[in-house]
Amino acid sequence: MEALVEKFINFLERDKRLSLNTLQSYKRDIEQYITYLYGINLHNITSTNKTTVITYLLHLQKKGRATSTISRNLASIRSFYQYLSKNKVLDQDPTAELESPKVEKKLPQILSTQEVELLLDQPKCTDLKGYRDKAMLELLYATGIRVSELISLNMSDMNLDVGFIKCNKGSRERMIPIGSIAISAIHEYLNKSRGLLIQRNDERALFVNINGKRLTRQGFWKIIKQYKNQAKISKDITPHTLRHSFAAHLLENGADLRSIQEMLGHSDISSTQIYAQMAKNKIKEIYKKTHPRA
Repeated sequence: MEALVEKFINFLERDKRLSLNTLQSYKRDIEQYITYLYGINLHNITSTNKTTVITYLLHLQKKGRATSTISRNLASIRSFYQYLSKNKVLDQDPTAELESPKVEKKLPQILSTQEVELLLDQPKCTDLKGYRDKAMLELLYATGIRVSELISLNMSDMNLDVGFIKCNKGSRERMIPIGSIAISAIHEYLNKSRGLLIQRNDERALFVNINGKRLTRQGFWKIIKQYKNQAKISKDITPHTLRHSFAAHLLENGADLRSIQEMLGHSDISSTQIYAQMAKNKIKEIYKKTHPRA
């Protein structure tokens, strides 16, 4: 079964061009399922059926896994079975008629404009790291790009004179405008920090670590946690928080959903509509607090 898993992951990487994080998630979910199958004395994937999958989902539920985690596991397992069916390993996909457990959509955590300013003020431009971190946080909030996109940026993806960056995700490419404050911070980083951080003049990465290599997602996670603690912000902040805050603040200030969808790179408008729900909730809250007859 392990060989089939490897072939499936290679297929996703080669044909679907999924990110490393997504590939690791698929692999982890399916390997846990395979371990479960061995535990119940099933050593061949062809011996599994719909009942096997349902029993596994119930097993996850008994272990206290969140509905969202169970739903993600089913999605990974379903993709695996679909691959096996298409490649004639199985005659039938046992997940074909299984419905995913309904996951209650939680509204994303966002920062107020004051909290954003407080966070962005934390990096001090007194050393190489400070210039870099200031540029990264300013760019992240200015554009709403994903952290994976931020650390994937190359020098050639920027046009600071025009005020745009280019983001590539698979076969899709989008151009995103950058504000003047972010442009200024990037200029400062390029002029006073990056040249001293890089080890090779042909380094393509825009943002590098202290060893001169491309910054990793884990490295950025540590950076944002550090500044969150320095700013004494009580809210939980994840690498996605500035992206959510970017979208919510644009909407609050009159931007339309289609433009926000384009900038965020959402393929479906429904993914963007969650910010509209947040705006409605905020209006209701303000009304209740301020209207004399609310």
